[in-house]
Amino acid sequence: MDPNALVDEKSESRLYIGNLDLKITEAALIKMFSPYGKIVAEDFLWHTRGPKRGEPRGFAFIQFSTKEEARLAKEKMHGRLACGRPLVVRLASEKYLEETTQNSSKAVGDANKIGVIGSGGGQMNRSAKIAAIKNKLKALEEESCSAKKQKQAEGTSCNSSLDHPPSKR
Repeated sequence: MDPNALVDEKSESRLYIGNLDLKITEAALIKMFSPYGKIVAEDFLWHTRGPKRGEPRGFAFIQFSTKEEARLAKEKMHGRLACGRPLVVRLASEKYLEETTQNSSKAVGDANKIGVIGSGGGQMNRSAKIAAIKNKLKALEEESCSAKKQKQAEGTSCNSSLDHPPSKR
């Protein structure tokens, strides 16, 4: 039996639930999702350190017994208001893909323009992922460089020997 097949099956029946109001409890979450199928596991995430330790993190995962139940729950619950906030409900595997595409929106846009991304259901191919990582690194370098320039303007030099060669008198 292929262990990767079990992981795929599990991820297809596992939902990410985000944008949870901090007043929503684990019990309330289970009660909201139980009409759509048998819940076999639930992971309600809490802050484990820092000033918010012990407070909910605003998202959770629910594992249904089948992927059909998970898809039904996703369809019925996504966008539904809970404590005045629209729930974000996705398959757990979709959550990862969305974060990847949000963090590399430039690369995805560029890849779409040149047709790098196929009809893989939103999944990026290797070239698009590499382009996304390169764009992210470039953006981080630009942020770092602009922060250094700002410090220089305030009187602290970061690489004065490179920026302004010492004058010889």
